[in-house]
Amino acid sequence: MLFVAAAFLAFAGLSGLVSCSPVHSRSSYAVKDSHHVPRQWTRIGQAPADHVVKLEIALKQSQFDELERHLYEVSDPDHHRYGEHLDFDEVNDLIKPGDDSLKLVHEWLRDHGIGEDRLSYSPAKDWVKVSLPVAHVERLLNTKYAVYRHVDGTHLVRAPTWSLPTHLHKHIDTIQPTNSFLRAAPKKSNVMPIAEDEQDMSDLSAVQRIKATSPSPDLTVAQACNVSAVTPLCLRTLYGTINYDPKVPGKNKIGFTNYLSETANRSDVFLFLNQFRPDAAEAAFNMAQFRIEIIANGDNQQTPNNATQLAAGKDLEGNLDAETILGISYPTPLIAYNTGGSPPFKPDDNTPTNTNEPYLVWVQYVLAQRDLPQVISTSYGDDEQTVPQAYARRVCNQFAQLGARGVSLLFASGDDGVGPDGSCFTNDGKNTSAFLPSFPAGCPYVTTVGATKNFNPEVAAFDPRNGFVSGGGFSNYFQRPSYQDAAVTPYVTSLGDQFKGLYNKRGRGYPDIAAQGQLFQTVWNGTIRRLDGTSASTPAAAAILSLVNDSLLAAGKKPLGFLNLWLYKRGYKAFTDVLSGAATGCGTSGFPAVKGWDAVTGFGTPYFPRVRAAALNSS
Repeated sequence: MLFVAAAFLAFAGLSGLVSCSPVHSRSSYAVKDSHHVPRQWTRIGQAPADHVVKLEIALKQSQFDELERHLYEVSDPDHHRYGEHLDFDEVNDLIKPGDDSLKLVHEWLRDHGIGEDRLSYSPAKDWVKVSLPVAHVERLLNTKYAVYRHVDGTHLVRAPTWSLPTHLHKHIDTIQPTNSFLRAAPKKSNVMPIAEDEQDMSDLSAVQRIKATSPSPDLTVAQACNVSAVTPLCLRTLYGTINYDPKVPGKNKIGFTNYLSETANRSDVFLFLNQFRPDAAEAAFNMAQFRIEIIANGDNQQTPNNATQLAAGKDLEGNLDAETILGISYPTPLIAYNTGGSPPFKPDDNTPTNTNEPYLVWVQYVLAQRDLPQVISTSYGDDEQTVPQAYARRVCNQFAQLGARGVSLLFASGDDGVGPDGSCFTNDGKNTSAFLPSFPAGCPYVTTVGATKNFNPEVAAFDPRNGFVSGGGFSNYFQRPSYQDAAVTPYVTSLGDQFKGLYNKRGRGYPDIAAQGQLFQTVWNGTIRRLDGTSASTPAAAAILSLVNDSLLAAGKKPLGFLNLWLYKRGYKAFTDVLSGAATGCGTSGFPAVKGWDAVTGFGTPYFPRVRAAALNSS
């Protein structure tokens, strides 16, 4: 784990410590951050004083601008440093806080009875962590915590507004958990597929009808693909990986993330591979080929789901990701990162609870590792406006560190187009009509993946059965990065005054690319289900790009790393442009797919032989 657990003192002892030394004058405090409570949350009462939270303090990173410069140089195919990714120590040297920041924060904590022996740190010491009861945190941040209930019945303990001594404002970026109400959710629309989607694995005749013939060099897309049931054979044929044999598995690796008590059930993965990729079936139980790493008490239940878990569709997402990736990129080793989610608050539960958003917990963990997979897929996201901007920026900056180290981070673009009908309003207290961009999809340091369907040609994905529409849009938090200007500016100009005032014309546009994302065959609970979502397109794209890395590494070259500068300068030519469909939503026709980049399919879908050739030529 990134953080070593610090010894926790009983609350009775803490109260004495707080009064043992003077604190800075209350008049020196000023509001550091404030965030409106999202509409789906309701305050139901004051937080118990003895409820314990794991407080995480983000110190200002001393040279982030310099880190960004390095990131862009090593990711730019026209720069002489292209591919010269930074290592663990080089990144930490750039983002470690200044001595003054550490000194002043330690003084402040010490004034509140919190000694250094109770603190734990990230490797660069840019994050400081301590477990404290709510009453202590309220004094520390001059705030009040309350219990908030979501419409789904879960609870969080949050403080919408919090303060710091004014002399610390420039030394601390954010502190959580305070005012973030992000609810990460898997980007799959068909969470519980309709009844006719369920197919018992023992009924091989029905399976056979949706499974193409055995792989052969001259297999066509028409032979391999069925528009109503997407399989690994279809994806491998459509995207041109069918005849590629990985050359350096082990040196090349791929990962994906699980949150919210999700895991990949190995038995289901075996059934899937045995049926749709028989040569890969052994990977399901092979720890060297498919490893699961547990972070912050993440779930890895391998026994059958109980009735409640079945009703909730537990592990549908984890199975979908593992089955999709192994079905395409085998025998490239796969790592699943199972991160503990945000457990519901329980009154009278005084044990420390992790109510931070999972992205932060996960990214801190992986940044503490020296050996990382070259591609990592994440199929989760949420409305950008539910996240305080300062917090979103800091998490996004953490992703930049991974990019600088040569990791390609792929995130799903979302499943609601530009926003779900009836919910497209700002969260600033004004309830202004607006499209709803997604986070982390809008972070400029990740590559965001939209979804397509059909095969000749592919079109932007939508499914009227469940309301799924591939997501796209423009961030309100992150301005358009310069690498997007040449592609995105003409698209925005072409829209004219359409959707005027509903989106940020100068925002970071997404997605960057797309892949198939509808009616994926998935084995869950021993049966075949069909799932829609950008949570299907994202691992599919990740697996294809991982094979590109395999080819690069086998040729003695560096992996792709942060994709976007290469993609927007050269790589886009290797992708198949998608010309039809739109990111509908919010009662509008939404952003349309057009020739070139668009805010629903990006530059289109990857064709492995062309992407591989472009990557090899760029290196």
